[in-house]
Amino acid sequence: MNHSLLALAALWLPLAAYCQQPPALSPRNANYQIDVRLNPATRQLDGQETLIWRNTTTDRITELQFHLYLNAFKDQNSTFMRESGGQLRGVEMDKSTNESPYGWINIKSMKRRGSEGRNAESRNAEPLSWQFIQPDDQATDRGNRDDRTVIRVPLSRAVGPGESITLDIAFQARLPKIFARTGYSRDFYLVGQWFPKIGVYEGVGTRYRKTQGGWNCHQFHAHSEFYADYGQYDVNITTPSAYWVEATGLMTGETANRDGTKTLRYRATDVVDFAWTASPHFQAVTDHWKRPGGGVVTLTALMQPEHLNQAQRHLDAAKIALTYFDKHLGQYPFPNLTIVDPPAHASGAAGMEYPTFITAGTVWGLPAGIRAPEIVTVHEFGHQYFMQLLATNEFEEAWMDEGFNQYYEGRIMDEAYGAKTAIVNWLGYRIGDLEFSRDSYVHLDNPAISPAFGNVWQLPDACYGDLTYMKTATWMRTLEGLVGRTVMDEIMQTYFIRWRFKHPNAENFIAIVNELVPKRLGTKFGSDMNWFFRQVLYGDQVCDYKLVSIHNRKPGKGQRSTIRVDRLGDMQLPVEVLVHFSDGHEQLLHWNGQSRSQTFSLTQPTTVQWAKLDPQQKIYLDTNLNNNSLTLNPSSAPAAKFTGKFLFWLQNLMQWLG
Repeated sequence: MNHSLLALAALWLPLAAYCQQPPALSPRNANYQIDVRLNPATRQLDGQETLIWRNTTTDRITELQFHLYLNAFKDQNSTFMRESGGQLRGVEMDKSTNESPYGWINIKSMKRRGSEGRNAESRNAEPLSWQFIQPDDQATDRGNRDDRTVIRVPLSRAVGPGESITLDIAFQARLPKIFARTGYSRDFYLVGQWFPKIGVYEGVGTRYRKTQGGWNCHQFHAHSEFYADYGQYDVNITTPSAYWVEATGLMTGETANRDGTKTLRYRATDVVDFAWTASPHFQAVTDHWKRPGGGVVTLTALMQPEHLNQAQRHLDAAKIALTYFDKHLGQYPFPNLTIVDPPAHASGAAGMEYPTFITAGTVWGLPAGIRAPEIVTVHEFGHQYFMQLLATNEFEEAWMDEGFNQYYEGRIMDEAYGAKTAIVNWLGYRIGDLEFSRDSYVHLDNPAISPAFGNVWQLPDACYGDLTYMKTATWMRTLEGLVGRTVMDEIMQTYFIRWRFKHPNAENFIAIVNELVPKRLGTKFGSDMNWFFRQVLYGDQVCDYKLVSIHNRKPGKGQRSTIRVDRLGDMQLPVEVLVHFSDGHEQLLHWNGQSRSQTFSLTQPTTVQWAKLDPQQKIYLDTNLNNNSLTLNPSSAPAAKFTGKFLFWLQNLMQWLG
């Protein structure tokens, strides 16, 4: 399928806007020029890469470190395969056919150009050697020596402060059969983490580097994603002519080759990664989102033919997310967004994020009330902010990407589709997005199993998602409940503007909270909010407050009532109690929540009829909401309502299945 005629009009506006961008939004430590050819018969990539890497620190760099991510799929001995067991998110490696499901990447040569730079002759090029290292894996005293996902490259001449080094790298790779993000399935290709990719050299003052700089270049683990520096990518992709190709950034040209292939040229700037997809079956649907301040973002949904009628669901969800983030966090600076719909047989590639390029996922005939396409689109688009524009370290602090993003997914979905219907509104069954995050966390077998802070691959095996996504979204919603939506938005906007393109860490975020909460709310929560983060982020405390009893006594004149609240968990948060009296008036009581029990004594003309703990549900972390209220006039109505709803849902489900 030829891009040229179909894509020319759609490309013009975003390409013009792209060319008008400022020269650099980010530091652009790494500039990649890559020529890659896909051979569908062998599932292989042949690549030539030129990397210009700039040392933006004050250190003298005597070695480089690179990720070779595709070697995670080399065999069963890689750290990724040992940790994952050959499956990810419920999708297993398919070994049922004669075709090998494994993938790999080999560097054929690496040379350092001479002092004459880009036009240096070959005689000035210095061949470089490399060795595999295992910086994380301590399976033995010397690590898992079978892991091949990181290399170190010693340099005979150091790269000084402000200097650049130019490398020419020839590589070959075989794509794995898709089960974990990248690879092939039949004639569908999702090509991610596919080239030799330089790690991040963190200078003093970057994240946790207090006194000495160093490389941050982790192995590919089962429970982590990626961390990279900003750069510019100029990539030429050659595929069979029948394939539709899309990639990170913008297509700047296309050439038809005499051998039945075509070469497409892409450019992406101020990005941390580059991914692409190819298939002869894509159906492209385009739309546009107009920025409130002017300008247009071109949206492209690459759909499977059987899902074509759901394209607008993806596009509308993307526009909702763009509008929300633009208003509540900051501007999306790129002129385009590509949404890839993988086929059912490549479901392992669904739900993944790369700069300006995300994968979603749906199934044939999905009802409008089951909002899987919308959820995945909103969530993966949100990563454009936390993974891309802030580029937090997902190996070490995944909660700063996945958790923050899960919180915003909940806000966006609940506002757009209803707080009780955002995820499902079908056959009488309803559930909202933020409440789903909370339910996932509080219904862990042991919510105190581990803090969310720390290296992700060292979290308890089955709790990565609940701790990094769901718990973080829940305590973020609790922080919002305590400080209010207005202050919360100011915190997040300040964080985004101050730290975009700078690799922030937990301390940077907490410092902004500690700056703005006292400024806007005084000493309501003390001099800072460190007490909050010690519990929800660095600690494993669990929140559970219980409204224990209501007693009315008449001691003569007036009515004396007592209300007792207990703290059953070890987390200490300020809570409120709403008291309703028999004459209809109400009173809101406040407690710092620190002692094990608190008894309120009230003298009023009338008796207390009922009381409710945390009436506005500010404390979203409370693991048991069923013990948060008491009434002296119990009613069976709520139970009857729930039972009726369940029977209604069950009846409709049986009719649908029958």
